[in-house]
Amino acid sequence: MTNNLRVERAVLRLTQDELARRIGVSRQTINAMEAGKYVPSTALALKLARVFGKPVEQLFGLEDGD
Repeated sequence: MTNNLRVERAVLRLTQDELARRIGVSRQTINAMEAGKYVPSTALALKLARVFGKPVEQLFGLEDGD
């Protein structure tokens, strides 16, 4: 799974810590998602979409093997 969380976070000038607080997770969770090491739950993906004001499909994408 791919994502562009880091880019979207930069557009809003949010730190990982600020984004983490907004959606109720740790900074380490944000870091793991941005690095592609953690796939968020549906609820967490929807919270991210709400923060960025974009549909989930614009934040996450499937790779060929997914």
